[in-house]
Formats: sequence, structure tokens, C-alpha cells
Amino acid sequence: MFMQVWALYFLECPYHTQHIKYNDVFNWTATYRRDSDIVAPYERWEYHDWAHTEWTGAPRDFTTNKTHKVAWFVSNCAARNNRLQYAHELAKHIQVDIYGACGRLNCPRSAAEKCFEMLDTKYKFYLAFENSNCKDYITEKFFVNGLGRNVLPIVMGAPPEDYAKSAPRHSYIHVDDFESPKQLAEYLHKLDQDDDLYNSYFKWKGMGEFINTHFFCRVCAMVHDDYPTKSYRDINEWWRGAGVCTSGTWRKSKGWSHNSKVHENIFQ
Repeated sequence: MFMQVWALYFLECPYHTQHIKYNDVFNWTATYRRDSDIVAPYERWEYHDWAHTEWTGAPRDFTTNKTHKVAWFVSNCAARNNRLQYAHELAKHIQVDIYGACGRLNCPRSAAEKCFEMLDTKYKFYLAFENSNCKDYITEKFFVNGLGRNVLPIVMGAPPEDYAKSAPRHSYIHVDDFESPKQLAEYLHKLDQDDDLYNSYFKWKGMGEFINTHFFCRVCAMVHDDYPTKSYRDINEWWRGAGVCTSGTWRKSKGWSHNSKVHENIFQ
């Protein structure tokens, strides 16, 4: 006997999706979140061999001819996570070139590819800042515009532990690893002056690939499988309940303390 299955399918974060009016209706969730019934991430990284995750071939230099520090392409100037304010504070301590409606520099969408090519040839760092800080919310801003280029992404969005689960090892810098934009800028200056340290963030390149997760194939498989019948009593509580998103940093909202050893000796 065929049973009608209702699935909640969202790729935007809770701040940019409607409030669900009905409870006890949805059987499955299909979103970018890892605790969805069907996980639909923006990208999924897989190493070719999990025993070999770092490049060991001839040294590669990703600093060649790069004369500028930080770039950002942005048009939404009123994001809930105050990313623009953070960027402005960061700019007090290091060069930050902001392109688009929120900055003084222009790079039209009609020439988007040429704009992003600057990340390969001109800039060392790129602000891959999401428009919201929500659980597991990591979009093409990071995967395509950041990791897809020869530039080191600086990320803001999901909690640090979510990036660690989704990205190649040692491939980015999370703002919450630092107590302030000033401290982050000090580390970026250190990277700018140490080519070996900067290049260490690119050892993942060539060691794996972003794979097709075959979302609709998985949906089809579940429909034809004997998946347990259930429904979400309060779908809004799951999707937008306490702790799912924060308007500030995860450091403050979760009482998170800095325990990363990646940057522990940078100021000594």
C-alpha cells in the first residue's frame, strides 16, 4: 500500500524561509542540515584516500604575484550576523577591498567570472561570510567562491565544528577562532609575511574532490524503502528553535571557548 510522504525541502536558512503553519504533517526533512532525514548539502568533499590528506609532491606556491590582502564581494548590507560591521572593523587593521553595493569598489555581476579571477591572481584572503549564522549553513560562498579558487577563505556562518565536518582539513580560517577582528588581522599579517605558513592551507588541493550527492536518487531510494513512518510534531521547533541560529558570534551564544591549537603560538 502506497503512503503519501510529505517532505520539508529548504536550502535557505531559517531567517529566509517562511514559518510553517502545519504540524504533524511533514514526515521527512530535506535540508542542508546534517540532522535532516535527507541531507542536501551545498557541496560534499571526499578525499581520494583518507590515509593521505596532504599534498606531498613538489612544493606549490600560492602567493606568487599576489600583492593585495583581503577581498569581499557583497551586495546585502544588512545581514543579521553583522558581517559588514565585522569587515569594517577588520579593515581598521588590514587592507580589505569590498566590491559591490556595500563597498567602494565595483565589479559588476555581468563580469562575475573575471571578478572572481582576481582571487586567484591578486588577493591572498577572501571573506566567505554567509548572510546568517545558522547551524550547518555553509553555501557556495565558501565552497565555490572560496575553496574553488586559489585563495584562503575566512569564514563566518555556521559554528566552527560544522565547518570542520564539511571542509577539507586546514583549508580555511574561522572568525570565531579569534577574540576580535584585530586579533584576526594580526594573524593574517603573519600569514602574509610567511609564505610557508600561508601555503600550508592549500595542502588539501588535489587530494580529493567535491562529489555529486545524488539528492533525488536518494529521495527515490527512500520512497521505495521501508523507512519508518513518523511525523514532526513541531516542525518549526526543529527548523528554527533555540540554538539553531544566532545574531552574534557562536563564541558568545554557545559559551564556546577557544581551544584550537592551530593558532595558539601565533603571537609568541
